[in-house]
Amino acid sequence: MAKAPIPGGVKTRLVPPLTCEQAAELYRAVLEDQLEQLAGVEFAERYLAYAPADCEAALRALGGAVFGYLPQRGADLGKRMESLCVDLLGFGHRNVIIMGSDLPGLPMEVVGEAFTKLSSAAEHVVLGPSRDGGYYLIGMNHPRREVFADMTWSHDRVLAQTIARLEQLDIPYSLLPAWFDLDRLEDLDHLAKKITPALRSRLRRTLVCLENLGCQVPSAGRSC
Repeated sequence: MAKAPIPGGVKTRLVPPLTCEQAAELYRAVLEDQLEQLAGVEFAERYLAYAPADCEAALRALGGAVFGYLPQRGADLGKRMESLCVDLLGFGHRNVIIMGSDLPGLPMEVVGEAFTKLSSAAEHVVLGPSRDGGYYLIGMNHPRREVFADMTWSHDRVLAQTIARLEQLDIPYSLLPAWFDLDRLEDLDHLAKKITPALRSRLRRTLVCLENLGCQVPSAGRSC
């Protein structure tokens, strides 16, 4: 799931200290790095679910021909994820994974692990916990609208509430390794502390962008 990198429409929690234009520049760099990694995934069909609805051309220019393109539909995040799961399972895909578009350096092995867990069970959900108490990835092999219905979003209990819902519905689930996005200044410090040669190779554009913005990465001395 990705937004077009439009100033004022992405990474607004980094404004200030960044300007809207700088925040959009950073988001674009993270998105392009992630799309490059996903382009190398050969064990699954890849789709880019885009927003706003009139920005398909902009996202196609970033993602290229290896992705299918679908508009996000729904009044909130839950409805958008629900629609995607139902649509993709309706296309005939048995296992569907939905993930965010701003996950700096997420190893693609995590995506492979998610598919493995979904393939080995009659009904299963996988969740990737994020540092902010939500999840960066959800996967399922049956269309269960109840997982998304009547939930509240964008708070630090999203993962806990989702797990409670799965247990209430008696749906087996697994947790993947935790990861993070770049929403807040402290996330930039967290990224700085995680830099390894392998991670650096997956973050070419992101690290250049951060350097251009005056952020010290990999050293965690100061943020933007």
